[in-house]
This record gives sequence, structure tokens and C-alpha cells, in this order.
Amino acid sequence: MEKIVPYLIVGLSQGSLYALVAIGIVVIYRASRVLNFAHGDMATAGAFIAFGLLALNLPWWLGFAIALLIGGLISVVFYFGVLIPAQRRESTHLGQIMLTLGFGLVIQGLIVRFGGTEPKRFNFPLTDIGTEALFSIGGMPITPFDLGALVVGVLGSLLFYLLVQKTPLGLAMRATSENLPAAQTLGIPTRRVLAFSWGMAAVLAVLAGFFMAKKFELDPVFMLEPFLKGFAAAILGGLNSLPGAIVGGLVLGLVENMAAYVSTLSDFLEPLAAFRQSLAFLLIILMLLVRPEGLLGKEFVERV
Repeated sequence: MEKIVPYLIVGLSQGSLYALVAIGIVVIYRASRVLNFAHGDMATAGAFIAFGLLALNLPWWLGFAIALLIGGLISVVFYFGVLIPAQRRESTHLGQIMLTLGFGLVIQGLIVRFGGTEPKRFNFPLTDIGTEALFSIGGMPITPFDLGALVVGVLGSLLFYLLVQKTPLGLAMRATSENLPAAQTLGIPTRRVLAFSWGMAAVLAVLAGFFMAKKFELDPVFMLEPFLKGFAAAILGGLNSLPGAIVGGLVLGLVENMAAYVSTLSDFLEPLAAFRQSLAFLLIILMLLVRPEGLLGKEFVERV
């Protein structure tokens, strides 16, 4: 039993970062009915901005705060500058999705132009505590980075959930996502509410990107895998459910690390470790076959 605990901790740590990415995907889908394929690239841009600011010897907390703000602003600028004009011209949902894909490619090009393609080492404040593990369970070290990712991921997810569920702004976000014309009739500034939703989604993605940039090396496509895992978590939990996005991310992280644990039990099961990266997409297939709306999602019904 002692040997499985570290895998659970690391799995929850990893899954909490998937949850941050998944929440952003769900928030934008609920608000605009658009799957944002530039989500991971916005996180990449934020991580590169933080890297540049830290290179200027800014305090890490100030560099991270500025990067989060700029990441959110990039998303808001896309919403006002690209998506709204497309909606006014009655662009289809598929067309709007393609706009997000194109915007992601633009961001990648800018990152390559100004950040280069050579992988970089991302300095992270938790690593300054020391390279020694805080403690060891079953011979497996638990590092400050693992615990920090778990705390930030879970806390960020819960705070955003409370914002949506317990504040007037959150009520406006829910009303706008449920029935846009009715929200406009009630006097809710729906454009600003939707812009806030896009901005906060990007902020959560950039926050996850800080940890992912340390886990992987910083390069223009380092967020591709975390984005796909976040997308898988959103499908698993339900594309219209914030709690589902959190649960989906945690479940996905746990399943991946449990596969790594099971592969250590015998030589026969050792090949299972090679398939841990594919488990997210196997879960998507099973979920779409058994429960298409996700674990906590509900069938989407729109009044016309």
C-alpha cells in the first residue's frame, strides 16, 4: 500500500494541471459554443513571456503576474478583434473553430520568431527550494514541485468554481452561457461577460503552463500534449460541466500514474507503461460510447 501512495500524489498533481486546462476549454465552450484550439498556444505564449521577464531579473511573482495578465489580454483581444466580427457576419461554429486554430498557428509563428525553436530551461521558484525531496514514500521521492502543482491546480480550480457559482459575476456568466438573448434582455453586459470568460480561461491555461514548462522543456509546442490531455479531461468530465472538468482532469492524471504503478508489479505488465500516454484517448472513446455527455455533463438542449 505504501508503494502506491506516491503514484497517487503525483497522479493528483498532474491531474490538477490537466483540470486547469480543461476548465478553460469548458468555460469557453459553455460561453460561446466554440472549441478553442488556440488554448494551448495561449498558455505557451504566457510561459515564454514569463521566461523573458525572469531573464530581466524581475521577481518571479511579478513576472508570473504580468505573464498571466498578458495571456488573458491575448485571449480577450482575439475575442473582440476576431471572433465578434466573425459572429456578426454569421460565421458558423465550425468557421469559428477554424479561426481559433488559425490564431493558434499565428501565436506559434510569433513564438518561433521571437523565442526561437531551441528548447529552454524554465526557471521555477519551487525548484529554488532545493533539489532534495521533501519526503519519500515507498522509496519514491515527493518533491516541492509535485506538491506545489497539486496545491495550485486544486486551489485554482476550486477558486474559479466558487467564482462562477457564488458571485454576481459568476451568475452573469452562467446566465449568458445558458440563454444569451434572455441575458441581454435582463441588461447583462454579455460582451464583457464573455470577454471575461475568454480571459479567465487563458489565465488558467497560462497558470498550468508555468508548471508544464518546468516539467517539459520550454519550446513553441510544449503545451500540445497538455492541451490534448486537458481536452480529453473536458470530454471525460463533460464539456458543459465545470465540476466535470475538474473530476476529469484528476481521473486522467490518476489513471496515467496507476498504469505506471501497475507496470512495476511484474515483467508481464511492464509494457503497460508504454501506453500510459494513450490512455486519455482510450478513455475518450469509451466515454463517448457509454456516456457521450461525460461523467458529470448533461445533454445540451438549446431553445430556438
